[in-house]
Amino acid sequence: MSWFYLAVAGVFEIVWAYAMKQSCGFTRLVPSLVTLGAMVVSFWLLSVAMRTIPLGTAYTIWTGIGAVGAFLVGVLFLSEPLGTLRVTAAVLIVSGLVLMKIAST
Repeated sequence: MSWFYLAVAGVFEIVWAYAMKQSCGFTRLVPSLVTLGAMVVSFWLLSVAMRTIPLGTAYTIWTGIGAVGAFLVGVLFLSEPLGTLRVTAAVLIVSGLVLMKIAST
């Protein structure tokens, strides 16, 4: 169940990153509230996952899900560039996450 909590925490990290972008520096109320709420949920689920998943593994996977997810949201919804180097970087992050998961079992 901890891995599920960790994955959902990563999804909420993507949500708060996107909402933070939409908040325009916390000048827009609704995206600002979504940012803060998603942060609380993300951190709470991360802390629950860390009860049984080692710190280094949990934190690395949580930030990796957030990084790659935010990259994809930026490309798909914010018209951010999709260059070869950016895709390569995302693939390397995912590869690192897979290796971290394998190493923790």
